[in-house]
Amino acid sequence: MQPRQPALRHSFTGVIDGAAGAPAALPSAVDFRQVRYTYPEAATPALDQIDVQLPEGELIVVVGPSGAGKSTLLRLVNGLAPHFSGGHLQGSLRVLGLDPVVATPRLMSREVGFVFQDPENQFVMDRVEDEIAFALENAGMARQEMRIRVEETLDLLDLAPLRGRRLDMLSGGERQRVAIAAALALRPRILVLDEPTSQLDPKSAEDVLAALVRLNTDLGLTVLLAEHRLERVLPYADRVLYLPQEGAPRLDTPRALLGDEPAATTIPVALSPPLVRLAKTLGWEPLPLTVKEGLAWSRQLRVPTARGAQPPVAADTQPILSTHNLHAGYGDCPVLHGTDFAVRGGEIVVLLGRNGSGKTTLLKSLVGLIRPQRGEVRLQGVSIKGKDVADICRQVGYLPQDPNQLLFADTVAEEMAITLRNHGYDPRGYDLPIAPQTLLERLGLAHKAHAYPRDMSVGERQRAALAAILVTRPQALLLDEPTRGLDYAAKARLRSLLEEWRGEGMGIVIVTHDVELAAEVADRVVLMSQGEIIADGDPYTILGSSPLFASQVARLFPGTGWLTVEDALDYFRGQTHAPYATDDYPDEGA
Repeated sequence: MQPRQPALRHSFTGVIDGAAGAPAALPSAVDFRQVRYTYPEAATPALDQIDVQLPEGELIVVVGPSGAGKSTLLRLVNGLAPHFSGGHLQGSLRVLGLDPVVATPRLMSREVGFVFQDPENQFVMDRVEDEIAFALENAGMARQEMRIRVEETLDLLDLAPLRGRRLDMLSGGERQRVAIAAALALRPRILVLDEPTSQLDPKSAEDVLAALVRLNTDLGLTVLLAEHRLERVLPYADRVLYLPQEGAPRLDTPRALLGDEPAATTIPVALSPPLVRLAKTLGWEPLPLTVKEGLAWSRQLRVPTARGAQPPVAADTQPILSTHNLHAGYGDCPVLHGTDFAVRGGEIVVLLGRNGSGKTTLLKSLVGLIRPQRGEVRLQGVSIKGKDVADICRQVGYLPQDPNQLLFADTVAEEMAITLRNHGYDPRGYDLPIAPQTLLERLGLAHKAHAYPRDMSVGERQRAALAAILVTRPQALLLDEPTRGLDYAAKARLRSLLEEWRGEGMGIVIVTHDVELAAEVADRVVLMSQGEIIADGDPYTILGSSPLFASQVARLFPGTGWLTVEDALDYFRGQTHAPYATDDYPDEGA
């Protein structure tokens, strides 16, 4: 789907009373006036002096570093904060003219649909179709109208084939689409989504965003969504609301916030998608937001017509973990069909594939959470048959999609101490595999050591769960969507850690829909479809040629073998001739 042309822009910073020719301000869907919100027992406010008006009928993306308060801002819009979370709210907040505190979430839910970062937290029913119909039944809708609404919503998000499936039998991405469908069924005037594409493969993410754009364009639905993967959402945004870690937020067009002029309220380069980082370095103006716009520049550059030979990555010959003719699934529902897979010490293997292709099932099988129906799983060459999961996890660290499954202590520091004690270490000893404080510093969580994990943002919880499993330095590490909720800077810190542990001989398997992460860290890429491995090879071959899983740089420079911004810049820095093939630069209107 091609992104829309930007709508006519207006200034929403206010209109001078009586100014000649001043345009009338468009109505605000959400109006924050000096809003400050503090969670119970928190020392500092989660949001401070938010003074911004969000126009009605636009698609607005909320961005900012992990922990800046994006999820809190979204929860204020429908009254979940402070009604369910408690805390203290100051200032004035109006949503479609209503005060969410006075109206209560029950009434606000008819005007504001909400999709959580953890979709399973909002499910009530067991089956897909029943979950979508639940809110309509509560609203007393006539049966015929309800059936029409359910059918339309199922078709809109490509859920018709799953209508009779149990929710607990769906993949994480499928559950996320069901949550979006349930929120849309009541046809609210505002739809609020907290990282709606975080668990979706690139095609599913594009489908969901296309549906949101249609709703926004055809029905005038105001869409407010928070997202870290800006490369996915920026082309479709009318405006971006940037929440810095400190300072006042700024609402503006994507190009204005990503522009070259340094300012305290401009999105830092470290939080920008790869295309924008490359374009800024090479001086492309106007700043491209889509690969199509970037191609007008990249096609003018002198680049190699074929990639050079890539040196093989040194890895142990003996696999740490492997499967042989593995058949596995859930009850009578088979998922894996004769899978042969291996990860060796000193390599990072990234598993890619559409939602429901079997990636998570393979990870769970490797750690013993799902037992083979046929075939076997081996750890250090020995079958894990009959071994307890706890014994396997002494050598294999496993991070599930939902970090809450690993977090049950009162503080982040205690989470790590529990893991250490379970593995026979004294948390206060001197012979620890890694000092807990050092690990927290590397993960950007040193200031959260004594925080209650479940009160943190999803990105912070993800890193806290990582700390809990990494503190023992396992021989193998299995990560299921580890960048969910992480901004680009936090991903860079995670990448540095993964590369360090790979260098020390750890075998790492990552399940992700984040193709940019795969491009940066993978030694091997394994592509799965319908429970089978359909490709297994170096990332330059698979990511460089895949129309679905190619990185932004691979799309800009096809055939070069470049996958990351660093790949491209390394080449241009080494050139002595002019980088452009002609003296003509692309027209600004290209």
